[in-house]
Amino acid sequence: MNDSTVILTTLNEAWAAPNSILDLFLESFHVGEQTEQLLKHLVIVAMDPKAFERCRTKHSHCYYLNIKGMNFAAEKRFMTPDYLEMMWRRLEFLRIVLELGYNFLFTDMDIMWFRSPFQHFSGNAHFMIASDFFNGNPSDLHNSPNNGFVYVKSCEQTIEFYKYWYLARNQYPGKNEQTVLNKMKEDKSFFARFQLEMRFLDTAYFGGFCQPSKNLNKVCTMHANCCVGIGNKLHDLRILLEDWKNYTALPADEKERGGFAWRVPDKCKQPWQTLGS
Repeated sequence: MNDSTVILTTLNEAWAAPNSILDLFLESFHVGEQTEQLLKHLVIVAMDPKAFERCRTKHSHCYYLNIKGMNFAAEKRFMTPDYLEMMWRRLEFLRIVLELGYNFLFTDMDIMWFRSPFQHFSGNAHFMIASDFFNGNPSDLHNSPNNGFVYVKSCEQTIEFYKYWYLARNQYPGKNEQTVLNKMKEDKSFFARFQLEMRFLDTAYFGGFCQPSKNLNKVCTMHANCCVGIGNKLHDLRILLEDWKNYTALPADEKERGGFAWRVPDKCKQPWQTLGS
């Protein structure tokens, strides 16, 4: 974009298969309100050769992140060793993007885009992150962060923060990057030391299956979080897209009256252990 912001997402073979997550993700941009134009700023980072090949048939900006000795092609179940390694490698890649001078908006591919999110980002914050559960105060560190949707400005503060975040994995073996972030924010002076302004995003605009956005006149994105398994995600994301299409087909006055509700989560009703997946 004009301000050196790029939209990033990652893709592996399991999510790249026809009629899988990739197709639903791209479809959401096409059926969203003025979101199709954002596709020209989207780079899909493929984690394996087949995902890269499939990406090139669907999108114009694909990048193959070749990590020697690692195979990220198959579905990575939440918190398995391969899942953890993929999440940490992703974090390291994002730090490099910041060092190259790019701001980024990272989005998981199981997030459906219905409106542009950029107007809801705080101008002063360096680091803005989605919430599994939002308590109404964007500055409150007691919110539950979800690293699947994060907007980060390229600056000294964020680069140093991402370096520290990656190294902190050694203090918490067997934990994913989101759990480590939760551990770090327990120290209330932590972000002050980095002079990092952090904000949590309101689930009214950036909802998910943990805490769905209730107003379709406001929603920008919806995330299949609190959900394990590609089959469950696909089932509910397809319903989500159908609901959105039914909503957009309504006359303007009916939209204004509101009252239209999502039919999800359906199969994605999971116990609390799945938060953030």
